Amino acid sequence: MVKFHPKGEERPVEAERRIRANDPQFNTNFSYANNYIKTSKYTVVTFLPLNLFEQFQRLANFYFLCLLVLQMIPVITSLTPYTTAVPLMLVLALTAVKDAYDDYQRHVSDSQVNNRKSLVLRNLRNNWILKEERWYKVQVGDVIRMENDQFVAADVLLLSTSEPNGLCYIETAELDGETNLKCRQCLVETADMGQDPNKLGSFNGVIVCEPPNNHLNKFDGYLEWNGKRYPLDNDKVLLRGCILRNTQWCYGVVLFAGRDTKLMQNSGKTKFKRTSIDRLLNFIILGIVFFLLSMCLFCTIACGVWEIMIGQFFQWFLPWDYLVPKEPIEGAVIISLLVFFSYAIILNTVVPISLYVSVEVIRLLQSFLINWDLKMYHEASNTPAKARTTTLNEELGQIEYIFSDKTGTLTQNIMTFNKCSITAKSYGEVIDPRTGEVIEAIETLTPVDFSGNPHYEQKFRFYDQSLYDAVKNGDPDVHLFFRHLALCHTVISEDRTGKLEYQAQSPDENALVSAARNFEFVFKERAPDSITITVLGKEEVYDLLCILDFNNVRKRMSVVVQREGKIMLLCKGADSIIFERLRSDSEDLKTKTQEHLNKYAGEGLRTLVLAVKELTPEYFEDWKSRHHEAACSLTNRDEKLDAIYEEIERDMTLLGATAIEDKLQDGVPATIANLLLADIKVWVLTGDKQETAINIGYSCQLLTDDLNDIFIVDSSSFEDVKTQLLKYLDALQKGSCASVDNQRPGDVNMVTFTDTEGYHPGDDSEGNGGYAVVMNGHSLVHALHPQLEQLFLELASNCRAVICCRVTPLQKALVVELVKNYKRAVTLAIGDGANDVSMIKTAHIGVGISGQEGLQAVLASDYSIAQFRYLERLLLVHGRWSYYRMSKFLRYFFYKNFAFTLTHFWYAFFCGFSAQTVFDPMFISVYNLFYTSLPVLSIGVFDQDCNDENCIRYPKLYTPGHLNLLFNKKEFLKSALHGFITSCVLFIVPYGTYNHAISADGQGLSDHMLFGSVVSTILVVVVTAQVALDTSYWTVFNHITVWGSLLFYFILHYIYNFAIRGRYLGSLTKGLQEASFWFTLVLTVMILIIPVLAWRFYFHDVHPTLSDRVRLKQRVSSVKTRQAHDRAFRTPSARRSRRSLRSSYAFAHQEGFGPLITSGKIMRKAKSNNNHTAGSTVASLVSSVTSFGTSPPVPPSLSRSPRITMVTPQEGTSSSNSMSVRL
Repeated sequence: MVKFHPKGEERPVEAERRIRANDPQFNTNFSYANNYIKTSKYTVVTFLPLNLFEQFQRLANFYFLCLLVLQMIPVITSLTPYTTAVPLMLVLALTAVKDAYDDYQRHVSDSQVNNRKSLVLRNLRNNWILKEERWYKVQVGDVIRMENDQFVAADVLLLSTSEPNGLCYIETAELDGETNLKCRQCLVETADMGQDPNKLGSFNGVIVCEPPNNHLNKFDGYLEWNGKRYPLDNDKVLLRGCILRNTQWCYGVVLFAGRDTKLMQNSGKTKFKRTSIDRLLNFIILGIVFFLLSMCLFCTIACGVWEIMIGQFFQWFLPWDYLVPKEPIEGAVIISLLVFFSYAIILNTVVPISLYVSVEVIRLLQSFLINWDLKMYHEASNTPAKARTTTLNEELGQIEYIFSDKTGTLTQNIMTFNKCSITAKSYGEVIDPRTGEVIEAIETLTPVDFSGNPHYEQKFRFYDQSLYDAVKNGDPDVHLFFRHLALCHTVISEDRTGKLEYQAQSPDENALVSAARNFEFVFKERAPDSITITVLGKEEVYDLLCILDFNNVRKRMSVVVQREGKIMLLCKGADSIIFERLRSDSEDLKTKTQEHLNKYAGEGLRTLVLAVKELTPEYFEDWKSRHHEAACSLTNRDEKLDAIYEEIERDMTLLGATAIEDKLQDGVPATIANLLLADIKVWVLTGDKQETAINIGYSCQLLTDDLNDIFIVDSSSFEDVKTQLLKYLDALQKGSCASVDNQRPGDVNMVTFTDTEGYHPGDDSEGNGGYAVVMNGHSLVHALHPQLEQLFLELASNCRAVICCRVTPLQKALVVELVKNYKRAVTLAIGDGANDVSMIKTAHIGVGISGQEGLQAVLASDYSIAQFRYLERLLLVHGRWSYYRMSKFLRYFFYKNFAFTLTHFWYAFFCGFSAQTVFDPMFISVYNLFYTSLPVLSIGVFDQDCNDENCIRYPKLYTPGHLNLLFNKKEFLKSALHGFITSCVLFIVPYGTYNHAISADGQGLSDHMLFGSVVSTILVVVVTAQVALDTSYWTVFNHITVWGSLLFYFILHYIYNFAIRGRYLGSLTKGLQEASFWFTLVLTVMILIIPVLAWRFYFHDVHPTLSDRVRLKQRVSSVKTRQAHDRAFRTPSARRSRRSLRSSYAFAHQEGFGPLITSGKIMRKAKSNNNHTAGSTVASLVSSVTSFGTSPPVPPSLSRSPRITMVTPQEGTSSSNSMSVRL
């Protein structure tokens, strides 16, 4: 059913969607969107009118357009129209070129996507054939064919596949950032159509489903076909942006196309982003306009008074215009009203249109500097950093909150088998035979040679030869360990061109099976009821009796296998879960394994514990019957199955533990440490489970052992979440008070050159104490409720680190929006997948990682980088420089324009407020364009107070941007006051010199043109001297622009007046010939510059900023060796963090392939169990298990570890009831 809008709106609002396959005529009745994607704004025809319309919607452009119209009225203007027309046309042209370029890029991107090719089923003369069509021609209801490794063109309902039981595998990196494969299965009824064009063409089922939405993991609908109704869910749908993997072909009917697809729905609307400086500028410009109107009103009243009292008596010499009445009062009123508009024209340069031109040019050039920075170029992927917008550069220098994804952003999403513990013996570390100590730089050693294994992987690296020797020597414990890894999983194997490849639900599982493979315990293939492996080249086939699959509650998985009459339960899971289910006589072995786990977790590895149990056939048959009964139950099925699983997974024997490294991207810990030192809060928003997120938090130094406490919010109800938040907030406040009491005032920090008096432990960015909060997605639902959101924000914003796990893309955006609305802070979101797009678009700045997980995040971002580590340079160097340069540019720009414009105001007192200008109209036109624009542009593009190395070495240099210290209303008023005083001195000193002045030969010097030329020349010299003082970093361009502009003034003045015969011909030449001019020039410059020098010297010497100190150190270090400097000022981010054990496990993010494997649906064929080869019997495996636990007990590590506090919902508000667990 479709509900239409009232007449006049094209697009209907859908309550539900009804589609008939292969029936275009039926589907066109509902006006469904086609598959054409359009993100561009203009066409060749509409560009000029539409772009001009948009530009004149900007208040500044419209303001100058009105001024241009006023200047065309001769009776009220003393300036020619080109003084406004030339800069206005330049602004419009530059903006139009920029908009045209941006839209051209969007056209190119749209064209690439729309012109991809797809095979569509078409009816040609009653014969159904596959026709190659471009994506934009695909319509809702079309049946399309997709082939292996191809993108899915639209959201489709799966009809048939090349795989048995209608299965297919997809990669959803473009959608959710996950690179592991996901399984989809079509209806059995439609799977029989196969790839027969006639059967597929005659398919006329009607699909009724939900309207377009952005829920990636939800789909509701049903199929009506042949008089029957079949339910449809998300497992039967392929979404646009997915890639077909390990499936030769599949067919599907298009449900949603183009902008209706879930991919596009998740992209959201592009929000117009403005920097805080832009918003401040709008306020300042509005204030300047009121100031301008106030001056015009003053001059209007003063003109009326002057005309009544004086002007009416001098009409013989100063006749009134013919439009003005002859009566004194009426004439004076009319003249004063006309003068109001005249002064509005003359004084309009106080709101200079060139400001907007200069800002756009500076931002564009700053973007080029980001694009050209070789230190942010990733050579391995040939990916440079790219500024995808040119309007937000200075905002990079004011970031207070960073919201980061985890998978693919902080990590490489590549798991590697690093260490293991087998029957109380740890493997993976290499001992130096000379010192007896562990070699830290293990990568410098020669890895174990696995080349004798025909199935080994060249990328696999392991450095402890003793483990491989144990395999070769037939150690029964080691053999059982690797058999466990090769059998206990839900991995699917595939033979591609003679090479064995694995597809797993989780990269963790893939890493474990891969490790067993390289140690010659190779998982070969599986059938619904068997698993085949090879052990040292000999094939072993195990009967697969049952899979007890993983879920978030169990935190473990098990398989029951049988070989040669022996039945074994193999279990792996989180340490806290497995240890509770071990035999009572395993304490010694458990203690030693716990010590190993503690060590592994301290190195940031993801740990997993393995256990085994022998089952008697009688017990297993009894258990299996009860399991079948529970599985068939219609009520409380999950609870009954959990109880059955709990029964069999008891009294197990501990086998060992694995340690997997989720490889961080290079430089992540150092980057986060430096960002925290810069007072930037880092929040990790991830879809991963809690333990994984915490582990990565420790690995990347977001969480450290220095933390006083880690608050875990994991309740499922509103009241329970509220109780936890209140509890933790109370604990935080009490802890902060205690920490402040213990902090020694006056300590000097060698990283920041600051004392410790304003210390806030809850938000300590230097690693000394502080707190962290970890929140689950189901708790976040309640925490974002209007009644709790401020409570959550207060807790989170006072913590040093925040990790939100199991969050949806929408929740990511809501968290960012919460901080934006209440903290009024500048936010940055960084991610690499389509699930990060909403967050990236919501934040003030969006950064996309151009990694392995698609380009959706990059396409939606404002800046793109190849690695997370480049964010440090993007913010601390380019961001800080951009903010510093823009602030200095604006301060100087307002100063020079107030000095220039207000000179007319002072002259008004001496010309009867007649709107006469001091300067030549030509000078007024080009003052901001030629005489003073290039020096200040050089500041805006090249200036720097500290070099890039010191910007990173001293992150506290970044903090002024948080408080807008470099440009704010106060700084603007200082610049305006400086310009006000400068204009006054510029007018008064030359006026005193040239009033009634005569030359040495008796010629008069007090004419208007000579006075105007002198004042304009001194003005250019003074503002050039000022910009020279303001320049902190001199380059060749600065020298050329500063001194070249001064020289260009004289050249252009003489060219205009002598070659073009300007009205001020010879006036400046006459002034330069007189000694009084040079005396006036030197005197004016000294009066204006010396106080500035004295003021700056005083503050640099008595009240130096951190920037001043670093600049001094920078000068000193240029002549001294840097070795002593590095030893004295090394940041603590290089310190290696050691931490204690946390519960960790390495499974898929969702339930595995267990049900599909045991049902046989996921299998291509079932392998006969009659050809079992000889090998080790299960009895021998069991005997090896029973020999465990002979090592003496070793006490656990007593190293300091952070306290993880968990509040149960039943607890009150008393802090004494909290449960503190040291893990």
